[in-house]
Amino acid sequence: MKTLTVDLGDRSYPIFIGEDLLGDAELVKPYVKGTQVLIVTNTTVAPLYLEQCKKAFADFEVETVILPDGEQYKNLEVLNQVFDALIGKRFDRRCTLVALGGGVIGDMTGFAAAAFQRGVNFIQVPTTLLSQVDSSVGGKTGVNHPLGKNMIGAFHQPQCVIIDTKSLNTLEDRELSAGLAEVIKYGLIGDYPFFEWLEANLEALLDRDPVALAEAIQRSCQNKADIVAKDEKEADMRALFNLGHTFGHAIEAGMGYGAWLHGEGVSAGTMQAAYMSKLMGNINQADFDRIQAIFERAKLPVCPPSTDEMPNQKYMDLMAGDKKVQAGTIRLVLLKTIGEAYVTGDYPADLLQQTLTEWRC
Repeated sequence: MKTLTVDLGDRSYPIFIGEDLLGDAELVKPYVKGTQVLIVTNTTVAPLYLEQCKKAFADFEVETVILPDGEQYKNLEVLNQVFDALIGKRFDRRCTLVALGGGVIGDMTGFAAAAFQRGVNFIQVPTTLLSQVDSSVGGKTGVNHPLGKNMIGAFHQPQCVIIDTKSLNTLEDRELSAGLAEVIKYGLIGDYPFFEWLEANLEALLDRDPVALAEAIQRSCQNKADIVAKDEKEADMRALFNLGHTFGHAIEAGMGYGAWLHGEGVSAGTMQAAYMSKLMGNINQADFDRIQAIFERAKLPVCPPSTDEMPNQKYMDLMAGDKKVQAGTIRLVLLKTIGEAYVTGDYPADLLQQTLTEWRC
C-alpha cells in the first residue's frame, strides 16, 4: 500500500492506494468520528462492492443509499434521496458519509456531506480510474444544472481517500479510457517526464497491468495533492487542472449529460485547447501530433461534435456559463508546451472562433 498526504494543515488527509483495501476495517476506523455511517453508491457499483465495503464499517451503525447510475442523475432532485435517508434515519452531526463509486457518486456524496447540518465528515472510496486520479482528491463537490456542469457545489475535503486498485478489474473499457484522459492531463499541464512515461506505458494501462495502473494513479494523485495543498480554493494554479474542461463541459451539457463521458469531453476539449495553443504559436505541429496520438491510443475521441450538433454559438453560450468565466471573459487553460500550461483570458477572440470552426470531425 502507498500512502500520500494532501497537506492542508489541520485538515490534511491521507490517500491510500493498494489492493484489497475496500473491506479493511482497521484502515478506515480512525477516520470515522461518530457511530453512524451512510454508504452512498449506485446501481452499478452496489452489486459489485457494497457488501465488501460494509465489512470495513462493521463496528458502526451502517445505512445505505443506492442511486441511479449516470451523469444525467447528478442533480438536486436525485441528491434529495441522500438527505431523505440522513434525516429519516436521524443521523447526527458526528455521522460519516462514504462515497462508494465513480466521480458522480463522489461529487454528490461530498456535497451532501458539506450541506447536511452545515457540514459532516465523509470518506471517498473511488472505484473508477477517473475518480481515483481526479475527482476524489481535492474536495470539489457538487451537482449539475441544465445550464452548466458542477455549477452548484462546495469545497469540502474528505477525511481520507481509499483507492482499491482491484476495483478497476470490473471497470468497462470505455470508462477506463475516460479515466486515462485525466491521467494524460497531469502530464500535459506540468509533468513532462510523466507524459513521456505514459507514451511508453499506455498499452500496459489499457491492458490493466496492476503495476502500471498503480504507478499512474500514484503519480496523478501526487500531482494533484501538491497543487491542492498550495491552492485549495482554485484562486490560482489549481485552475490548471481545468485543461480541456471549459470546452469539454460545453460538450457534456450541449449533448445532454451522459451522452459523452466526462473523460471523453476532456479529451476532445484538450485537443481544442491544443489546437488553439498551436494557432497562438505556443506549441508546434510535432507536439500537437504527439498529444493527438496519445489520446487516440487511449481510445478517446479527439474531435468535438460536428457543427450540426454543436454550432459555434451554442458552444460559446455554454462556455460563457462556465464557472471559470470572470467579468464576462471566458478563461481558458492553454499549453505553452507539453508539460507546461497556463490560464488566460487574454487571447484573440477570433482564434477561439477559428478553433471552434476548424477543429471538428
